[in-house]
Amino acid sequence: MAIGTLLLAVLLAAGLCGSVLVVGLQLSSPASAVIGPPPADLPGAQAVRIPSASGSQIRGWWVPATGSGGGAVILMHGVRANRLGLVRRAKVLRAHGFAVLLFDFQAHGESPGRRITFGRLEALDAAAAVEFVRHSLPGERVGALGISLGGAATLLGPAPLKVDALVLESVYPDIDAALANRLRVGLGPVLGPLFTPLLAPAFKLLLPPILDVRPDELRPIEHIGAAVAPILVASGTADDRTPPDEARALFDRAPQPKRFWPVSGAGHVDLERYDPDQYWRTVLPFLTEYLQPPD
Repeated sequence: MAIGTLLLAVLLAAGLCGSVLVVGLQLSSPASAVIGPPPADLPGAQAVRIPSASGSQIRGWWVPATGSGGGAVILMHGVRANRLGLVRRAKVLRAHGFAVLLFDFQAHGESPGRRITFGRLEALDAAAAVEFVRHSLPGERVGALGISLGGAATLLGPAPLKVDALVLESVYPDIDAALANRLRVGLGPVLGPLFTPLLAPAFKLLLPPILDVRPDELRPIEHIGAAVAPILVASGTADDRTPPDEARALFDRAPQPKRFWPVSGAGHVDLERYDPDQYWRTVLPFLTEYLQPPD
């Protein structure tokens, strides 16, 4: 009986590890997509390739402003997304005088990459994007707007991005909480509380061998205190991937000047699409204040 119980336990453990491995490989697999030419209603957009220390040649669109001195905003998408989801933001920003860069992170869209690394290699792409814009518009102010993974990428790496304004939307504070929350939601109200404490540590153990990433490299909350830019943190009050208390904890660690925007009723969704009027009433004045100051 004891041998049978032991054998069953071994089989269950093997099945659990196998399931975790399969899911981990799926989540980190490249989210490639054919993007095509820039949209016709994004005037002046130019296709660009930017070499990154991640090893990728990141693909994107550079949209110069019609005049000079209006500053620039770099748009960074979330996990398993690409630059197409940022076009609405790009149109509004360009209409208000900003130059805009929107691009695909490595292993996303049209940018090559072996695995999604949840912020480690993507932070190198973010730094390459800033360098591109600084070179294209020397002397002008540059802001970055990152969604989920994109926001994490602005903070991770050797140091947070050296920009003049930073908008963080629905950004996870550390990979431990991010994994646990997503497992709990994915497994449902019954299985989630039961299996999440077992599966989350297993996922963390797979990060180094699969992605060559240590869990302690994926903790934006440990990096945000070194940010040099004014920060706007936005998060949905119904977000179950990055709950309000976690978003607030990230905000609390940020240096001044900073602002917090709890988006009433929003989950882990595109906040601009969820409430575009309130979104631009909040985000646009922030970017204008720090990137287009009065003469």
